[in-house]
Amino acid sequence: QVQLVESGGGLVQPGGSLRLSCAASGRIESIYAMNWYRQAPGKQRELVAGITSGDSTTYADSVKGRFTISRDNAKNTVYLQMNSMKPEDTAVYYCNGDLKKLFMKRRDYWGQGTQVTVSA
Repeated sequence: QVQLVESGGGLVQPGGSLRLSCAASGRIESIYAMNWYRQAPGKQRELVAGITSGDSTTYADSVKGRFTISRDNAKNTVYLQMNSMKPEDTAVYYCNGDLKKLFMKRRDYWGQGTQVTVSA
């Protein structure tokens, strides 16, 4: 069973920083990409940032220059460093992994989500 476990969410003041972590565990054969999505109340889930196995990154326009995605391949862990945070960053953040489990087909896996609240 593949699991994606997020951590690092919480309450932060505007202008502050948080770092989210997502650790993938289980019988993983290959990880093709790891992504962070977020969903605010009443809104659709959106891609925040992604990183491929070749370390190519992509960011939503709303977070460019403020958020940084990185990965530790040895730990099967992806990070999202969030700086200069704004109230509109408030959402549940979900980790997504495009990966292949041993003896299974490549598919998407999701974490359970972690709440991030930006408020004074």
